[in-house]
Parts: sequence; C-alpha cells; structure tokens
Amino acid sequence: MAITRDKKNTLVAELTDLFASAKGSAGASYTGTSVADMQELRKMAREAGIVIKVVKNRLVRVALQASDTYKNADTSLLTGQIVYAFSDSDEVAPAQILSKFSKSHPDFKLLVGFDMAGNTLDTNTVNALANLPTKDQLRGQLVGIFTAPLTKFLGVANGAQRGFAQVLKQRSEQI
Repeated sequence: MAITRDKKNTLVAELTDLFASAKGSAGASYTGTSVADMQELRKMAREAGIVIKVVKNRLVRVALQASDTYKNADTSLLTGQIVYAFSDSDEVAPAQILSKFSKSHPDFKLLVGFDMAGNTLDTNTVNALANLPTKDQLRGQLVGIFTAPLTKFLGVANGAQRGFAQVLKQRSEQI
C-alpha cells in the first residue's frame, strides 16, 4: 500500500528534525533481517536513547536537501534497504548500537553515517566510529589515569609503614 503525499511530507519533516537535532547518525543494510530481529534492535536502541527509523532512501534524500547543514551531503551510499539510527546526545552511539547488533546478525551491515557538521561518513569511517570506546568507558579510563599515581604512592607509603611496624615487632620479640 502506497503512502499518501501528506504522510510523506510528515516523514520528511520528521527526518529533517531528526537530522537537525542529531549529534550523529548511522545507517545499515538490513536485507534478510527478520521482523523479530528488527524489534530486538529497536529495543536495544530505545534503551540507549537512540531513535531508529526505516524509511525510503528517497525520503531521506529529500530530508537532507531540506536541511541547510546536510544540503551538500553525499547520498550515493544510500542504496538498498537501510535502517537509520539517530542520537541527539552521543556522536558515536548510533554506529555502536548498529555495529553491536551486526555482530550477532551477519546480514546486517553498516553502510553510511552523517555527522552534525553535515558530512557524509563512508562505511570504513562508520566502522571506525563503532569501535571507539563509549563516553562512560573513556571517563573510566580518564579516572584511572588520574588515580593511578596516587594509588601507587599510597601503596609505597603503606609499605614503608608496614615494614617499620614489622621491624619494631621483631625487635620487641628479641628483647
């Protein structure tokens, strides 16, 4: 069943808003993916605060052309059945969610991405983004870097006190 022009205009407006508010977006080919698997992807994305859309590539092209930021974006990679993921809070989360899903679904392949500056990201770049650590992982690494010298210093200081206490104990046993 074909969708009406009004519904298409509504979808284009929604996509334009999603692209405008997104810090990052990614697209993946979902050919051969079952409905149950797509529902699993939607659940994963919802938990991560990511919006998933399955729309015709033509409507995505129209939405990109309607946006000042994405007007010059390369749309040559938008071929086949593509599921789009958008995040307004994290630049790499859409690529990471799609990549995580693709690891358990071999037919699912990352294809394209868009950054908030309006640049099109090719497949290799999207895969590289997907392999970056998350913001929480980066924060944990940074805290670890800052606390490592202090932790080592405290270990040395406690070792010196422990050694001094053992010397006193052995001396008291000798007397």
